[in-house]
Amino acid sequence: MTEEFYIGTYTKRISRGIYRVSVDTTTPKLMDCEWLASAGSPTYIAKSNAKRLYVINKKETDGQTHGGLIIYDMSEDKPRAIQQLLDLGSSPAYVAVDEDRQLVYTANYHTAAVDVYAINPDGTLKRTDQVIDQDPVGPAPEQADGPHPHFADLTPDNRLVVCDLGSDRVYVYDVSATGKLSAVSHLDLPAGYGPRHIVFDAKKGVAYLVGELSSNVATLSYDTATGTFTVKTIVSTIPDDWTAHNGAAAIRLSADGKFVYVSNRGNNSLAVFASDEAGQLTLVQRISTEGDFPRDFNWTANQRLVLVVNQNSDNASLFERDAQSGKLTLVQKDFMVPEGVSVLPAK
Repeated sequence: MTEEFYIGTYTKRISRGIYRVSVDTTTPKLMDCEWLASAGSPTYIAKSNAKRLYVINKKETDGQTHGGLIIYDMSEDKPRAIQQLLDLGSSPAYVAVDEDRQLVYTANYHTAAVDVYAINPDGTLKRTDQVIDQDPVGPAPEQADGPHPHFADLTPDNRLVVCDLGSDRVYVYDVSATGKLSAVSHLDLPAGYGPRHIVFDAKKGVAYLVGELSSNVATLSYDTATGTFTVKTIVSTIPDDWTAHNGAAAIRLSADGKFVYVSNRGNNSLAVFASDEAGQLTLVQRISTEGDFPRDFNWTANQRLVLVVNQNSDNASLFERDAQSGKLTLVQKDFMVPEGVSVLPAK
């Protein structure tokens, strides 16, 4: 059996845009890294049920940078661009689709803007709202130039949660049917935490928040009645004796809620944590990604295989996952993927 993944990339050196990688789940092995469509540093990709891709995009025009989205219709044999939305300034860092309300969200690390777009019947977008983070920032050098929203996506109760790496805050918003945001709450993290991405376990009533700058994962309780977070515990993703630079990046939660996975850029590893009934995390493994700067990873439909892309070394690795222990075993390495940043199952 074969499963396909869309790979978002930077296009700073050798990448040409969006790629598609196939995984033979029987052998198992990675196959066919195929160039799919053009875009300027399409670092993140979201897909809709209507077979459209919403892709981060950047263009340089007359010495000025414009950033936004390019939208591809995937219903035909070849991707067909149907819209390009570009504003003056750098491109967003994250994009997500809200199927219930037919909205798209972006978080822009550089401009501090969180944007909301309505999806038109033809798949094109129209902006409905924008909020700009303006809160005080943390003490780390990466925070000195202002707020940096890095993530905007849905909570289990269909609110919008925004992780701001610059201000050390996580924000929660209510979203109207017409795509308007109204503030509900915010959570302050320890100074220099650098919130990046968050995943939820609705059954346990918790969320796991990865801090890029601190290389930590926090277990948060989430109260759906009030839309508020509380910090329960914080654990490190890197060894105690690690002194070189590390930036924690992607975080994934297994479908059974038993294991949390985090990529480490610098330590170049995947950290595997077991989660108990209260959401308390215990490290069970830290394994090399066999490359440099593993920005993202994702798994096959049954979560038996894990695909990791290493941005700086232009390669991907494939791991087998033991569902009982959560541990990973290397299956394949040194598979060419140019400047890989994000990994999204195509189905």
